[in-house]
Amino acid sequence: MFKQLFRNKKILIMGLGLYGGGVSSAKFFCKQKADVLITDLKSKKQLKESIEKLKELKIKYSLGGHKEKDFLWADLIIRNPDVPASSPYLEIARKNKIPIETDVSLFFKLSDVFIIGVTGTKGKSTTSSLMYHLLKQRYKRVFLAGNIGLSPLELLPKIKRGDKVILELSSFELEGLTQGPNIAVITNIMPDHLNRYADMAEYINSKKLIFKYQTNKDMLVLNNDDPVVCGFAKEAKSKVYFFLGKEKPKIKTDNFKLIGGHNMSNLSAAIKVAELMKVPVKNIEKSLKTFEGVSNRQEFIKEINGVKYFNDTTATMPDSVIAAIRTLSENYPNSKLILICGGQNKGLNYESLTGEIKKNVKKIIMLPGTASDKMKEGLAGYNKIYEVSSMQEAVKKSANLAEKGDLVILSPGATSFNLFKNEFDRGRQFVEAVKGLHGNKKTI
Repeated sequence: MFKQLFRNKKILIMGLGLYGGGVSSAKFFCKQKADVLITDLKSKKQLKESIEKLKELKIKYSLGGHKEKDFLWADLIIRNPDVPASSPYLEIARKNKIPIETDVSLFFKLSDVFIIGVTGTKGKSTTSSLMYHLLKQRYKRVFLAGNIGLSPLELLPKIKRGDKVILELSSFELEGLTQGPNIAVITNIMPDHLNRYADMAEYINSKKLIFKYQTNKDMLVLNNDDPVVCGFAKEAKSKVYFFLGKEKPKIKTDNFKLIGGHNMSNLSAAIKVAELMKVPVKNIEKSLKTFEGVSNRQEFIKEINGVKYFNDTTATMPDSVIAAIRTLSENYPNSKLILICGGQNKGLNYESLTGEIKKNVKKIIMLPGTASDKMKEGLAGYNKIYEVSSMQEAVKKSANLAEKGDLVILSPGATSFNLFKNEFDRGRQFVEAVKGLHGNKKTI
């Protein structure tokens, strides 16, 4: 019955994008035998890689801009989370009573599984991945999807009632939800995406959507050390539980490989959920030994000529960079830090970051962008900035400047779209450039 749900329905996918979410949605509806049309502001050339993944499927395209007639044609519109819900084209659809969903909101409506949703400004991916790692110690059928890189629609053909699904959910993905997860987790709230939201209050309200539709049978897990997150407890209908972000968990964590206070907070959140899901303590402690962390997040790549290189490309806000600087400074107290940073601004304040840089960073390799311009304003008089125009140039420059014992980290504090397809492309280019370096050679 499920396989026939969208047969012959006219499905408009708004935003194919470069991350893969639009591709997953298109594949799902094609398998459903739906009539699929994709519309995107980007051109065919810009979307070449995504379109290539769909070349075997019967799909129509309307690219380089949106057309009103496409939105009136559809029986259902699937909105890419990167598309603001305030789009005038979506308003046309609403006026004509055409339903609008995202891949996440549709998954909530179509699946009959136990859902654990994880959101927050920082730590979502590590917390979700760690939670998945811990829950597999007790449950055979556990899945991980969402903002971490897999559309939940790809899970629908595989899952069945009784399965456990962990979804990493960005604020964009929470928009449009009308159902709550069985367990909602909020790691922290810090200024972010202020180029999309009118102010901090609107951004905070977007995060509240994760528990807005929960019932008294559901659970909400909050960071007791974050005053904003902690305050959500009084608004919740669900049962509220807390984890202590800055305090070491009571169970044995000596074998936990990730460093930094922020990772201890992520660990505390994951352990709290594992406990609520009745995973035995001995199983939790055992599984901590084998958790290697998540790629692109303070990820150690390689040591060359005594210099260690780290990839932290998902640090797209100043607070994330500050956390990276402090973590590496605390764990390598005798090492000096070379920071590769910069990119496009999301409407964020860089004052705290520039102060941290002045105290703890030896040299900066600066990629171009509006965020870089803001950083340079706050670093007036700091004469250790080297401007570059590409990731390859950034890595070569860092290798030439670094001395034995130094640390080089890509931790941008900004978005990537002026130079890269996305933050993961930025990280991939960094890793490739580092692996292309040759030991005992420096260029002038």
